[in-house]
Amino acid sequence: MVIPPIKKLIVGITGGIAAYKAAELARLLTRRGVDTQVVMTEAARHFITPVTLQALSGKPVLTDLWDDRSGNGMTHIEIARDADAILIVPASADFLAKLAHGMADDLLTNICLARSCPLLVAPAMNVRMWENPATQRNIAQLRRDGVIVLGPDDGAQACGDIGAGRMTEPETLLEMLEASQQPKLLHGKKVLLTAGPTFEALDAVRGITNLSSGKMGYALARAALEMGAEVTLVSGRVALEPPRGANVIPVTSAREMLDGVMENLKGCDIFIGVAAVADYRARNPNKQKIKKNAKTLTLELVPNPDILARVAALPKPPFCVGFAAESENLREYAEQKRRRKKLPLLAANLIQDALGGDDSELILLDDNGAHPLPRAPKLVLARQLLAHVAHMLKKPSRKKS
Repeated sequence: MVIPPIKKLIVGITGGIAAYKAAELARLLTRRGVDTQVVMTEAARHFITPVTLQALSGKPVLTDLWDDRSGNGMTHIEIARDADAILIVPASADFLAKLAHGMADDLLTNICLARSCPLLVAPAMNVRMWENPATQRNIAQLRRDGVIVLGPDDGAQACGDIGAGRMTEPETLLEMLEASQQPKLLHGKKVLLTAGPTFEALDAVRGITNLSSGKMGYALARAALEMGAEVTLVSGRVALEPPRGANVIPVTSAREMLDGVMENLKGCDIFIGVAAVADYRARNPNKQKIKKNAKTLTLELVPNPDILARVAALPKPPFCVGFAAESENLREYAEQKRRRKKLPLLAANLIQDALGGDDSELILLDDNGAHPLPRAPKLVLARQLLAHVAHMLKKPSRKKS
């Protein structure tokens, strides 16, 4: 299932020092082609000017409830009707209280009350204001009303205090905004993934590894979170930010990865083996650095455990998804691997087309045949793959005769 991107967004700005971050958000939205209409409260204008936001959004900023540019006295209705979503950034304690109680005393509160689209708020305030029981009651009520609350984050605040209340950063807000639009196809499911390379020590400083970046596995973890799943990610060493909300278990070797998987299998609904696990390890790795004293060096290697095969062979395995990276004969070798390991689904790609890159293309193989996914960013492919998994979980596969 492909979810269309947000085309028209109302960005509401309320009074708070974090209002300056709304300027960066408006810039990022405009660069992504989102039609952004900024609406500011009177308090917001004490922190940042409408001129700044107009320059960054490319549209006049709306501030006045009595601005009758629609010609029928219903400007707030017209604006709310056309929007795909409304994002309040920052959302002050005062504005959250107004939303929770259905107040409509300015343009922005009227727009929020008249909306039929999703409403998202990014709270920003002092830690004690955030933790105040009144604010927490208001947040709880907004969530019950279907409002999506983004953040806040912990950290140093402008007032000098440290704690919850920092507004989530603009780039992260964009990710969360996009995630909020995804269908919750995996709501209530527990997803366990492996990602990245493993490292098998040869001595104190050297080892056997590979060029896996972990990007596909991390994209799948993020996509699963977007779809409402509880996600555990057993990850080799990568240079990537952990997906927000995932339980990340860092490991190094294949045996550590196996332990991490087996310890977290209880209650797991879906297992996805994305990691590039080293097939072999040194039988007796040297505890000290091997010195270059000879012209040749002989290493004795032994097989590593096949993590995916072990999980798939359990008496009651979760739904298992494998990955196959091949340099040739992609469909043939991938389908052999799928049948050998008795997997309901396997995603295959050519190494030269995907390793380390931000884009890729996949072929999904199941009992019903091959399902090509054209080249796209890995997050897009991850969403498509998980939508296919959700479909398979709802409908039993029918083997080809």
